[in-house]
Amino acid sequence: MVLTPRQLFLRHQAQTSDFPLLLEIERAEGVYMYGPNGRRYLDLISGIGVSNVGHRHPRVLAGIQAQLDKYLHLMVYGELVQAVPAQLAEAIHKTLPAQLDSVFFTNSGTEAIEGALKLAKRHTGRTELISCLNAYHGSTHGALSITGSESFKNSFRPLLPDVRHIRHNELADLAFITERTAAVVIETVQGEAGVRVPSPGYLPALRARCSEVGALLILDEIQCGYGRTGTMWAFEQFGIEPDILVCAKGMGGGMPIGAFISSTEIMSGFKTNPILGHCTTFGGHPVSCAAALATLQVMQDEKLAEGVDAKAVRFREQLRHPAIRAVRGRGLLMAVEFDSFAVLKPIIDYALEHEGILTDWFLFCDNSLRLAPPLTISEAEIDDACAALLRAIEHIAGGGGVAPGRAS
Repeated sequence: MVLTPRQLFLRHQAQTSDFPLLLEIERAEGVYMYGPNGRRYLDLISGIGVSNVGHRHPRVLAGIQAQLDKYLHLMVYGELVQAVPAQLAEAIHKTLPAQLDSVFFTNSGTEAIEGALKLAKRHTGRTELISCLNAYHGSTHGALSITGSESFKNSFRPLLPDVRHIRHNELADLAFITERTAAVVIETVQGEAGVRVPSPGYLPALRARCSEVGALLILDEIQCGYGRTGTMWAFEQFGIEPDILVCAKGMGGGMPIGAFISSTEIMSGFKTNPILGHCTTFGGHPVSCAAALATLQVMQDEKLAEGVDAKAVRFREQLRHPAIRAVRGRGLLMAVEFDSFAVLKPIIDYALEHEGILTDWFLFCDNSLRLAPPLTISEAEIDDACAALLRAIEHIAGGGGVAPGRAS
């Protein structure tokens, strides 16, 4: 008996929940994914912030093909000179402040966080790590340790010691950052907390406090970087610079890649005591780097970040309904808030089944709908998406007796 892909998925592929979407996809293009029967789905979450330039962008495919024709994996990270990873590192550096000139490539965002944590400890000689409540930084042990949700990590203790959590956007909590602190790790814009944008003075005050006590500031832009919030890097909007920057998701155009970036001085700590203080077999894989280089060039040539704010306004202007309690966000990273998960989940399900719209909620904010479409989404596609979402909201929540929505 030949099993279907769905049967194979359920029988042999490890599951992450008892209720996977089970949406079978045969191909994808631009902002759309297609099932085996040809049904089209509009992707409003970009594979959770990955497909910033859309699915299968032609230039990304061309970059991949060009590298496939040369070589695949050759050697563990950092030993051989390979043109594309080196060119990508330079191209990324050119988008950043001058001191962020050393790029360490990884396979994913959580691996980049792990490297950044080790680097901060190595450079400072300190052990304490500080992060925010309701922050999400990944699922490996170190990244999970600084993730700010007890329910998400209690089953996996013991985790890293000497980790403290502070309240996001609370100036009073900055006093907990002391001469014991190796690093503060913070999402420039919180993602899984339901898209929480810091107030204008918070990040500068955090930067000043870290500098005062000699702690490193690690900005996690795995989800909010690479143009998603309207600038190449979200920190550009807050007048600060990190000591270490972490990125992934949108940088690979759909291929797996991440990076942590710092100064040559700080990064040099991995070269001695011990040598190979941090290493990876597949980090900086040439095919992923080729895809990432093409992705960055597409973003720059097509000025995708520059168009984000106008597209976000178009979403906000149309997503008005009595059941919507708030629309939060920065750029094309938005959260549409409802009364509860009990209201939201049927809306998500109806939008997928009846409208062909793929959305999601947030790990630590399950009453809010995630909107993070490819940055390439057109005005017409935004209009179609909003109309479909409003039909789903109206069908599930109706209009009676619910307070007017608001934007924030």
